[in-house]
Amino acid sequence: MPFTVDTVPHLPAGFVDTFTSRTVNVNGVELHAAIGGSGPALLLLPGWPQFWYCWRLVMPALAEQFTVVAADMRGMGASGKPASGYDAITLADDMAGLMTSLGHDSFQVAGYDMGMMVGYVLAARHRDRVSKLVLAEAVLAGFTPMPPLLMPPEVNELAWHFVFNRLAEINERMVSGREEIYFGYQFATKAASPEAIPQAAVDVYVDALRDPAALHASFEFYRAGESGNQVVALAAEGPLHIPVLAIGGEHGMRDSVEQAVRQVAPNTTGAVAPGAAHFVPEEAPEWMADTLIDFFA
Repeated sequence: MPFTVDTVPHLPAGFVDTFTSRTVNVNGVELHAAIGGSGPALLLLPGWPQFWYCWRLVMPALAEQFTVVAADMRGMGASGKPASGYDAITLADDMAGLMTSLGHDSFQVAGYDMGMMVGYVLAARHRDRVSKLVLAEAVLAGFTPMPPLLMPPEVNELAWHFVFNRLAEINERMVSGREEIYFGYQFATKAASPEAIPQAAVDVYVDALRDPAALHASFEFYRAGESGNQVVALAAEGPLHIPVLAIGGEHGMRDSVEQAVRQVAPNTTGAVAPGAAHFVPEEAPEWMADTLIDFFA
């Protein structure tokens, strides 16, 4: 399955009438995005271990007011999967190049999980292009307090993958052929309930990660230790002055996202997604759509 709009299953009714897939070459990598709607450009950045599909339940409502660009970063979904280039600056510059290729000089950005870090770096490096920013359900390296290696059991269940994913090689060998066990466990334990993300959606994500190049990339995001230093260095250049909305899940990070983001963007407001844990766009899609529309309008 190529994981484009016309190939993935279980999309909302009428989705393919609004959205199409487009691929452009940026920095030598083929980058894919699902695009639809009309109005100001809004770039959606996905989380780990997902791709553009994680925004599928939110995109139709957003397309009524915005030109929605739900992107796959390199290594994800239908985008190219090179062996390297998974640090935050490279990923952010990829997205800036994608938007340039699509004809959008200025745009708004919403990123969650992995997309939160990339969204911040994108806004910090391209300050004249990003007008508003939403960041959701992730730590911000250098500004979010890190838990100790030996954590309480409930914290360990949520955060152990940070250490595992950064291993040099053994993680790929252990997960290869067992993708449904490892990644299925992420969805079951980081959502508000084990059934919050339907099995049919989990199957799509797992199928995408059976590709050895995609599996490699999924760990390279975490192995790129320079990303944290890049975030800190960009913050040292000065705070973001654009409006920023920081979102945490009621059963996830709650107001800790706002607390971290406010340190690099003083014009930050916070919101908590009711009933959701980590996977906010899928656990609280109506709330997420309404919140983004209100903020970006």
